[in-house]
Amino acid sequence: MAPDPAPSPPALVILAAGASTRLGQPKALAEIRGEPTIAHLLRASRALGDPSPLVITGADEGAIARALQALADTHQPTPEIVHNPNWSQGRGSSVLLAARLRPGRDLCVAPVDCPLVGAAVFGTLARAWAAAEQPAMGWLGPRLGPQPDAPHGHPILLGRDLLSEWDGLGPLRNLRQGALPLLSVPVEDPAILDNLDRPADLERLRER
Repeated sequence: MAPDPAPSPPALVILAAGASTRLGQPKALAEIRGEPTIAHLLRASRALGDPSPLVITGADEGAIARALQALADTHQPTPEIVHNPNWSQGRGSSVLLAARLRPGRDLCVAPVDCPLVGAAVFGTLARAWAAAEQPAMGWLGPRLGPQPDAPHGHPILLGRDLLSEWDGLGPLRNLRQGALPLLSVPVEDPAILDNLDRPADLERLRER
């Protein structure tokens, strides 16, 4: 009897659909250390093991697509870029779109609001998810430090069935109420708590 195939890694979903009105420029394209923020995320997320990452765009679809095309030679694998026509309805609509595009896959949701999360975080999440046997209704997030009540951040892992009855309205944390199990894993990277929202946030990240 042939052995069961290895389970697929979680599908990487980079959320880059917002209008970035407070920042004054697309968050995904804001430059840090000589590169757009989305380049940092794509590089670090290779540790997750997904060969076909997904970038959900919205208000700045054209500009982000052009930037990713310019990065194609240096950031492999090249992501699939998908426009969310309902981007103005909030982050949940982008996550539901990703679930439809990656049916039967667990999702690793990485917002561009946390652009400097390191590869170690993605690798830690992947290993912890595999150790938990990829629970279909599970939720896994990183927390800063060993204490259970330490601050939690992004990216997060969502089980393949957790989104099945969600309407996409409200913040993603609403999904936590139905998660089973609800998991977290300690990391040492403070970038999981970043929130790129305003020009002052961008300057702070540039100085890190």
